[in-house]
Amino acid sequence: MWYLVIAKDHPGTLAQRLASRADHLARLHDLNNQGRLKLAGPMPAVDTIDPGDAGFTGSALVVEFDSIAQAWDWVHADPYFATGVYADADIFPFKPVLP
Repeated sequence: MWYLVIAKDHPGTLAQRLASRADHLARLHDLNNQGRLKLAGPMPAVDTIDPGDAGFTGSALVVEFDSIAQAWDWVHADPYFATGVYADADIFPFKPVLP
């Protein structure tokens, strides 16, 4: 099953986000190599691709797991949780239709 993950950053955690980004991306690359990643990216805090010091409000991902419990386990193991970037997350079942 596919899941939409909306993870929300704690305010003021841009430095932690940048410091743990390589580990975060490594997990996403692993998932992508397994064919279980449709979409992943940060949500800028302001209406621009490069928000600079404004940072990000969180991340959006569409990922595939056998169950929502597995999706939760994977999300909670993310380095952004371990380093205090993510405050919390929401996970929703997702049915891809297009493209």
